[in-house]
Amino acid sequence: MNERSPRETLAGPVVVGTDGSDTARQAMAFALREARLRGGPLRAVCAYGPHAETGPGTWPRGGDSSPPHLHDIVTRDVTNSVEELCRQVGEPSAEVEVHCARGRPAQVLLDASKDASLLVVGSRGSGAWGRLALGSTSTEVVHHAHLPVVVVPPAPADGT
Repeated sequence: MNERSPRETLAGPVVVGTDGSDTARQAMAFALREARLRGGPLRAVCAYGPHAETGPGTWPRGGDSSPPHLHDIVTRDVTNSVEELCRQVGEPSAEVEVHCARGRPAQVLLDASKDASLLVVGSRGSGAWGRLALGSTSTEVVHHAHLPVVVVPPAPADGT
């Protein structure tokens, strides 16, 4: 286990997982506010490729093909989403770094958070049975992270 002092833990960036989904946007908004409160940077992380989870609203957008420039496409989509959320959250905004990597989402997030102070992920909110399913990114991250993790629940359907 990699032991860090409390000062090192607080000094690192806030890392957030994003895939373009509504729950990921909620996690991103939470992480932006948290980074602003801490006075530190935010690292927005997105996994892509054959091992990345895909579905409605997730990156990469489109078909199953993996063009050579997929990294650039995903990075552009994540950057645009982050800029939009920064405008919504308001000033002052945290310094934001976008990190996109090919691979399994949980592993990409764990690798990108080695120097972080906090890791934020969204929850798809699929109910009690869904939370028990193995392979969930948020579950895997919670069980294997060496830093505090916040799992942002989905917003209630009625908006309250």
